[in-house]
Amino acid sequence: MNSTSDSTFRSMGSDIRMIIEAPLIASLPSAAAAAQRERAYVEDFARRLSRFRQDSELCALNADPAQEVAASLLLRTAVAAGLWAAQRSGGLVDPTLVGEIELVGYVESQDRSAPASLREALASAPSRASARARTDARWRQISVEHDRGTIVRPPGLRIDTGGTGKGLAADAVAHRLRGHRRFVVDCGGDIAVGGIANEFEPLSIEVEHPLSGECAHILRLSHGGVATSGLNVRIWRREDGTFAHHLLNPSDGLPVWSGLIGATAVGSSTLEAETLSKLALLSGPDGAREALAEHGGVLIHDDGDVEVIQATLRHGAGARLSLRGAA
Repeated sequence: MNSTSDSTFRSMGSDIRMIIEAPLIASLPSAAAAAQRERAYVEDFARRLSRFRQDSELCALNADPAQEVAASLLLRTAVAAGLWAAQRSGGLVDPTLVGEIELVGYVESQDRSAPASLREALASAPSRASARARTDARWRQISVEHDRGTIVRPPGLRIDTGGTGKGLAADAVAHRLRGHRRFVVDCGGDIAVGGIANEFEPLSIEVEHPLSGECAHILRLSHGGVATSGLNVRIWRREDGTFAHHLLNPSDGLPVWSGLIGATAVGSSTLEAETLSKLALLSGPDGAREALAEHGGVLIHDDGDVEVIQATLRHGAGARLSLRGAA
C-alpha cells in the first residue's frame, strides 16, 4: 500500500498540490485521509474568504455599515495576516486596494483565463519605477480585536485578504500536518515544506522563468516557506489596449512596472515568503535585494536576466517540485 499521497485540485484560482507522507504516530490519519481532510479545509478557507463570492465572510464584512463587525476566527486571522504583511512591507503590500484593483479590471475571478502576453506588455509598459506606499496608510485604520471577536475599521473601507491568503492557507495546512514524516503544501506557488524527512533530504524547488517557462534556478528547502510573485500569471489587456496586472503601486493604484517580472523569496513561514516576494517585486531591483537579503531568493529582471541574491540551504537535493508564479 502506498504510504504517500500526492494530490492536486483547483481552489483559490490556482492549482493546489499536497504531497503527504505517512504519519509518525499511528493514531494520526493516513496520508490519503489527511489529504482529503486538508482539501476540505482549503476549499472552505477559499469559500469563506473570497472577494468574488457575495456570500463570503469577507464580502459580508466589506458590506457591513457598522464600524465594528463580529468576525469568525478565520476571518480575523486572515485580516491580521494582511495587516502583518502591510507592516512588514512598509505599506507596499496593502490589503485595502480593493477599489483600485477593480478599477484596473480585476473585478471577477480570472481562474482559468489565459493571461495576456508578458512580452507584449513589457514592450508597451511605462517607464520603470518602484512602488511607494500610500501616504494615508489606510490599513492602519483597521484593527483585529480577538478578545471581542470583532474587526474594527471605518465603514466603507474594504479589505482584500487575497494578497496573503495563499501563504496563510499553506501555513495552516502545514501546521495541521506537522505529525507526518514529510509534507509539501503548494498553494498556487506559495509552498510550505516540513516534516522530519526533509531535514535529511531537503526538497529541490524549481523556480519557473516567467518569460520562457523553463527552470530559472533551483532552491533547496528543508522547512519553512518559499513563494513567487510574478507578472506572467495574472496579466490582461484592457479595452483601451493597455496592459494591467494584479500587483499595484499603492500610491497611485496602478499596476507597477518596477524593472522586475518575478521575485521568489524564502521565509521562515509561507506567509513571510509571500510577503517578501511581493515586497521585492514592488520595490524594484535595488529594494528587492534588500528585501531578500535575510533569507535569500531569486529575481527575474525585465530583460530576462536571473539574479540569485544569496546562497540557499546547502543540503543534498531531494524530491523536485516546479514553482510557478503566484498571485
